[in-house]
Amino acid sequence: MKKKHIFTVLSVIMSLSLTACSASPSKLLNDAAAPQYSMGAAPQYATADYAESLYSQGELGIEHNTEEYSAISESGFKSPRTEPLSTFSADVDTASYTNIRRFINNGESVPQGAVRIEEMLNYFSYDYPEPESGKAFSTSVEIGDCPWNKNTKLMKIGLQTAKIDTSKMPPSNLVFLIDSSGSMYSADKLPLIKKAFSLVIENMNENDRISVVTYASSNDTLIDGGTIQDKDAILDILSSLEAAGSTNCSGGIEAAYQLAEKNYIEGGINRVILATDGDLNVGITSESELKKLVEKKRKSGVFLSVLGVGTGNIKDNKMETLADNGNGNYSYIDSVNEAKRVLIEEKGATFFTVAKDVKFQVEFNPNTVKGYRLIGYENRALENSDFTNDSKDAGELGAGHSVTVLYELALTGSEQEVEEYDLEFAAPSDTGSTDICKISTRYKPIGSETSIQEDTSVPAEKLNEAVSNDFYFACAVTEFGMILRDSEYKGTSTYDSVLELAANSDNAEFRELVEKAKTLKTANSD
Repeated sequence: MKKKHIFTVLSVIMSLSLTACSASPSKLLNDAAAPQYSMGAAPQYATADYAESLYSQGELGIEHNTEEYSAISESGFKSPRTEPLSTFSADVDTASYTNIRRFINNGESVPQGAVRIEEMLNYFSYDYPEPESGKAFSTSVEIGDCPWNKNTKLMKIGLQTAKIDTSKMPPSNLVFLIDSSGSMYSADKLPLIKKAFSLVIENMNENDRISVVTYASSNDTLIDGGTIQDKDAILDILSSLEAAGSTNCSGGIEAAYQLAEKNYIEGGINRVILATDGDLNVGITSESELKKLVEKKRKSGVFLSVLGVGTGNIKDNKMETLADNGNGNYSYIDSVNEAKRVLIEEKGATFFTVAKDVKFQVEFNPNTVKGYRLIGYENRALENSDFTNDSKDAGELGAGHSVTVLYELALTGSEQEVEEYDLEFAAPSDTGSTDICKISTRYKPIGSETSIQEDTSVPAEKLNEAVSNDFYFACAVTEFGMILRDSEYKGTSTYDSVLELAANSDNAEFRELVEKAKTLKTANSD
């Protein structure tokens, strides 16, 4: 289809639009600012920029993929003689796994930048113990043979926060910040988000507050502090939303945080939930400026969740930047079932933060370890000095969240190549310790700006302990990610070895996805 014919096609589409906005209490709907609809007429703001948006995003059958992902530079092996410390922020984002699933289910190749192994690992639940009384989380360690490298071991570290009965969660002040621009037109974008947020509204409690802000060429406040008594009216307003216009996300962020602060619940859950494909073209659009914006807003005590949707023009890099720097989490929603998992089944983990600025620092013992390699977390790396710097932002953990970390270890005597230096003045290790490492975690309890540090030593005896089925499943997920990324460290990894490692897992969906990826790879090779 030629571009000059777009407006003709749009006029036909618009003439068929019959959309009505249900009446609602005046306190919920800002009538002056909200988009107006009438029977037999197109949305008021369905204008030329709507047509251009549809054209650029391929919504009229024109393929034009503009998805964006940040480049990933893998961490190689480091020697504890010269670099004994490994420091990074916790990360509970899961968007990478569901986005990968979307590509494979659509029969498409997965962009290497879309593969973040830590998010793949953290998508799944593991059998970690509940934390002891008075502690924010438990720490578990397993060490076993590395399946893809005969010269190394694999160390799996797991953190687990306490699960919570969601019926006993504090009241919520949620602001739905919805991208209603033209690029959100397709069924896997705005219509899916409307269904997702409807699930939250249907499950709201008596003391909860829900607000809705939409943004396109401008932002509109549609609902301000709605309660359970207004549930039907909120659902009606949500169902009436249509996609049109350009994308001014920064204006929407400003308005959403203002509402969250206005309706702030002391001791409650105060969170903005941004739903978007990340395709920003008006206002603040660069990653660096978006980072500055949400860094400023997080000082309000309001947390941020980002829900990514859609295909063809996802700006994964921008959505991850918003979540990572806004005291938040980033999920990709590819179905109503996934929305239910993130927003309802894992409500405590998604909404109820129990520890903020969570940081890891692992110190490896050169007496025992020749080299180590952190798998994933490349974009969460911190300077060693950041670990004890309480002003340095890091990741947040919600109730029931787990964090899984894998290190590939070359023990002393291993044939694994590790770059080492002969240092004239390096102090020899004279402790005599045979421990493998010390794991230190720091976090701030909610309501405090002072961190608590917990240390866990990992003795050499861990090498003799049997590993769990969870260990092998984590190995399978990691191998899968390294294959998709074509990692230089994938070693002997194959799709068949991934399936073998996951054979005893009860996660049939993962195995089916690996089978599809294997078939897709074979088809593309023919």
